[in-house]
Amino acid sequence: RCPCASRSPLREPPPARLCPWLPRRRRGRCRAAPDRGAPRLLWLRSFIAGGVAGCCAKTTTAPLDRVKILLQAHNHHYKHLGVFSTLCAVPKKEGYLGLYKGNGAMMIRIFPYGAIQFMAFDQYKKVIKKQLGISGHVHRLMAGSMAGITAVVCTYPLDMVRVRLAFQVKGEHKYMGIIHAFKMIYTKEGGFSGFYRGLMPTVVGMAPYAGFSFFTFGTLKSIGLAQAPNLLGRPSLDNPDVLVLKTHVNLLCGGIAGAIAQTISYPLDVTRRRMQLGAVLPDSEKCLTMVQTLKYVYQQHGIRRGLYRGLSLNYIRCIPSQAVAFTTYELMKQFLHLN
Repeated sequence: RCPCASRSPLREPPPARLCPWLPRRRRGRCRAAPDRGAPRLLWLRSFIAGGVAGCCAKTTTAPLDRVKILLQAHNHHYKHLGVFSTLCAVPKKEGYLGLYKGNGAMMIRIFPYGAIQFMAFDQYKKVIKKQLGISGHVHRLMAGSMAGITAVVCTYPLDMVRVRLAFQVKGEHKYMGIIHAFKMIYTKEGGFSGFYRGLMPTVVGMAPYAGFSFFTFGTLKSIGLAQAPNLLGRPSLDNPDVLVLKTHVNLLCGGIAGAIAQTISYPLDVTRRRMQLGAVLPDSEKCLTMVQTLKYVYQQHGIRRGLYRGLSLNYIRCIPSQAVAFTTYELMKQFLHLN
C-alpha cells in the first residue's frame, strides 16, 4: 500500500520523488514514497556502466593487445619485428582475424573486470572517506589501487586463458578454444593454482596503474571544472545541477591518465606476461617468481629492449583505451542516473 494514504494532511510533506509503489504506467510524483531500492540499484548501475565502458575500450584496441603480447613474450615468428611491422605481418600469416585472436576470452573477462573496477572504485571512495576520514586527491589514489586489485583477482583466470590463446600462431595451436585452454591449464599445470601463475606481479603492477589512472583522471576533472567550468564543462544529462566534462575533454583527461599510469607500471606488466605464458616458453624454469623473471628479462634483454619492450605500442594502445573507458563510463553514469 502506498504510504501516502496514511500520511496526515496537516504535516509538511517531504520533497517529491517518483513513487515506486505505483505501477509503471501510473507512477507519478509522490511526496511520501521512500527510496528503498536506491542503494542496491546504485551499485548495480555502476557495475553495468563499468562493464560497458571496459568492453568499448578494449574492442577499440584489441589488435594492438595481440601485437603487444607477441612482442613482450618474444614469439619466435615476430621477435625481430617492430610494432608496425608486426601489425602488418600478423594479417599476412594468420589473416585479419588473427589480430583479434584471444578477443573472445577478452570480452568474457573485460565486462566483469571493468564492472568490478569502476563499481569498487565508487564504493571504496565512500568507505575511505567515511571510515578513515581521508578525502581529496589521496582517497582517489587509494580507492583506485584497491579497485584495480579487486578486479584483477576476480578475473585473473580469464586473463590467463586470453594470453595463452593470443600467443598462439596459425598452424601451432596448443589450445583449441577457451574451454579447451581451461581444461589443459587445470590438468597439466597444477589445478587452480595454474590459473593464478603470475598473479603477484600483476597485483603489484595493478596497484600503481589503477591508482594513478583514477587519481590522474579525477584530479584533472576536478581542476578543470573548478578553474574553467564554462569552457570545459556542461550540465549533466541526468542532473542539470551537476557539471560534467565535455566529451572531448573527457577523452583528453583519460588519455593523459593512461599514459602516466602505464609508464609507471609497465616493467611489472612485462614480468606478468612472461610468468603467465609459463610452460609455453622454453626458458620457463628461469621465470618462476616475480624477482627471477625481472632479473632474467633485464639480464637477457636490458631495460629498453626487455623491461620496456613494446612500450611505444602500449602508449598507442593504452592512451585511447583509457580515454574511451573513462569517457564511456562518464556517459553511462548520465544515462543510468548516477549523478
